[in-house]
Amino acid sequence: MRLDRPIGTYLLLWPTLWALWFASAGHPSPRNLLIFTLGVVVMRAAGCVINDYADRHVDGAVARTKNRPLPAGEVTPATALALFFVLLVAALGLVLLTNSLTIKLAFGGAAVAALYPFLKRVTHLPQLGLGVAWAWSTPMAFAAETNALPPALWVVFAAIVFWTIAFDTYYAMVDREDDVEVGIKSTAILFGRYDLLIIGLLQAGVLVLLAIAGGLFDRGALYFVSLAVAAGYFINQYRISRRRDRDACFAAFLNNHRVGMVIFIGLALDYWLLD
Repeated sequence: MRLDRPIGTYLLLWPTLWALWFASAGHPSPRNLLIFTLGVVVMRAAGCVINDYADRHVDGAVARTKNRPLPAGEVTPATALALFFVLLVAALGLVLLTNSLTIKLAFGGAAVAALYPFLKRVTHLPQLGLGVAWAWSTPMAFAAETNALPPALWVVFAAIVFWTIAFDTYYAMVDREDDVEVGIKSTAILFGRYDLLIIGLLQAGVLVLLAIAGGLFDRGALYFVSLAVAAGYFINQYRISRRRDRDACFAAFLNNHRVGMVIFIGLALDYWLLD
């Protein structure tokens, strides 16, 4: 479940909080805040388990993943699947505390999360599948807070998809050489020597889409300042990874925790000060 490595939880938590704050005009119900926060922890854990199950035959050949519990023989595939279904039941228990629209959307989100790890066998765009899974919290947040799906939410949804593809491409660049050898597909392989250029374009798209969302949701100066700070982080990610060193690409990936956090802080302060 990788609870000892919370970066994935943070990267899922921040856009979930963006969605809740946009959906509730800065005042999410304490109940929904708790449900979605616990849901982030549970679904990120479930995603890790099913990803390791899908990769159990190849993780042993990749330097970064060879010591994970399944390839190391510490956990059986049957145990991993059982844990995955237990986590899904826990997530279902949480979503049952919301409304019918949110529950319906949750089944779609669970399906996307379960299918994502297997996409890397058939397409070089598994990061797109991950982006959709990551962004699924957006319609769910609006459904939980407003029992409706206003068109503006899809701008936030698209921004999260773009952001996820960008940071997960950095992550995939760490394993690119090993992935080529074992037959795993990724955007890092697809983009090739244009990887940093395409990441930069995706990140620019994130900022543009979030700026549009700021206009649609009538946000103020602090929110847009947070986008400017995020742009600075994106530029720094390019600077440290431009030689495509594995450790540098991983550092660029990790830096996205700060991107998500600063945008949320700007959004939350903006709503608070304008009340």
